[in-house]
Amino acid sequence: MSDILLGIRGLTKAYPGVVANDDVSFDIRKGEIHALLGENGAGKSTLVKMIYGLVSPDKGGMDLDGASFAPSKPSEARQSGVAMVFQHFSLFDALDVAENVALGMENPPPMRDLSKRIREVSELYGLPLDPSRTVGTLSAGERQRVEIIRCLLQNPRLLIMDEPTSVLTPQEVDILFETLLKLKAEGTSILYISHKLEEIRAICDHATILRLGKKVATCTPSETSARELAELMVGSSFASPVARKSALGDVLLQAKGLSLPAPGAFGTPLRDISFEVRAGEVLGIGGVAGNGQDELLAALSGERTSAPGTVQLRGQDISQSGPIARREAGLLSAPEERLGHAAAPDMSLIENGVLTAARRRNLLNGGMINWAKARAFSEEVIERFDVRTPSPRTAARALSGGNLQKYVVGREILQDPDVLIVNQPTWGVDAAAAAAIRQALLDLAGKDAAIIVISQDLDELLEISDRFCALNEGRLSAARAVTELDMEQIGLMMGGAHDMEVAHVDA
Repeated sequence: MSDILLGIRGLTKAYPGVVANDDVSFDIRKGEIHALLGENGAGKSTLVKMIYGLVSPDKGGMDLDGASFAPSKPSEARQSGVAMVFQHFSLFDALDVAENVALGMENPPPMRDLSKRIREVSELYGLPLDPSRTVGTLSAGERQRVEIIRCLLQNPRLLIMDEPTSVLTPQEVDILFETLLKLKAEGTSILYISHKLEEIRAICDHATILRLGKKVATCTPSETSARELAELMVGSSFASPVARKSALGDVLLQAKGLSLPAPGAFGTPLRDISFEVRAGEVLGIGGVAGNGQDELLAALSGERTSAPGTVQLRGQDISQSGPIARREAGLLSAPEERLGHAAAPDMSLIENGVLTAARRRNLLNGGMINWAKARAFSEEVIERFDVRTPSPRTAARALSGGNLQKYVVGREILQDPDVLIVNQPTWGVDAAAAAAIRQALLDLAGKDAAIIVISQDLDELLEISDRFCALNEGRLSAARAVTELDMEQIGLMMGGAHDMEVAHVDA
């Protein structure tokens, strides 16, 4: 019998103006963890969608365990033993764990039997879950467990995981890896998609690398450096971010006892948050998703106002000012959610540039939009941040997630803010583009701007931050110099052990 589980043969898929996959062929063996790597727009998502039955190839085919495999919809893929954990969870907050799991099953058993099975499987794989818990009360890591257990209940032969560690603490990553290795030992194959190259090197047996829709290499990650993997993805070398070190200036942004109620039933209240950030400084704020990151950005950007005196810019109280007034005063922000928050999906890149840069880039003339200036600004963002798009007139929703992220962050940086707050600046962005974004943030700090980076990527925060603090259940720990912390201590801080951590570090 062959040891190949899934054979991919010459898969090709084209859309108007772009060939997403061009004659891609590779094998996934039984009981292996196989990485799929590529920069933004390389064709990873399209390839996975063909495996999972979301789109059909124009040419080529697949074999699953020696038999022809051509799912026309996800339910057919699942029936054949292919399951997928998506990067963005598809869960209903108001339902409990068991009800969410049942929604993903073709023929769910009675709820009592399903709950028992959820407990058994979750304990077996080291991912304990209470089936009666309301999903809206779960942490991001626990939500991911729901998605994984929902897949494992199908007894999959192939499990596809898209950016599985992006919402986890270091300790949760270790637990996930133990689970994946257990599945591997039982013979399950795993197709693992991630931009975290050291994770790929640690856990994956083989890696297939896509570039511009074509397969360019297959390698053994443990025998290949992270830089070599990244350079295979982009086809060239690139520099690591380098800070322009200078003496820090005055305090530009300060929060004093900032508290706000949760914005909704499943939001997170902010609890007595205090910090300051100086000119030329990068303050990193880490935390697992759902611990108040969006709420903090909304309070600092002016989307939500707070009690007088709780937010100050250059010593002036801006607590009651809205987003436009704060932007005019020099405080800019880029939220995590790209489509619908950072960018209007159906508007062009030119129009999305006008939405936030109209005043700071002087794109208005007598109250009317100067479209020539607006187009020039959009083209500047596209060129400076290597945004892959046919035209600045392209709608935001037509861009890949990583390319839209580059546009959104670049749009704010090129307005030369005094203070910039970014949430997840390199979410879903490949290694080379992430390095370019981080360098742009450091360059901005080098021009005496104050930068706050809210991120779940701890490597990112340690690379570019001067000081680090952790957000947990709406509370912010005291900021500490990154040189004083190691990964274990940071993981504890993210888990809420702020007081213990400070005492441990000072000891």
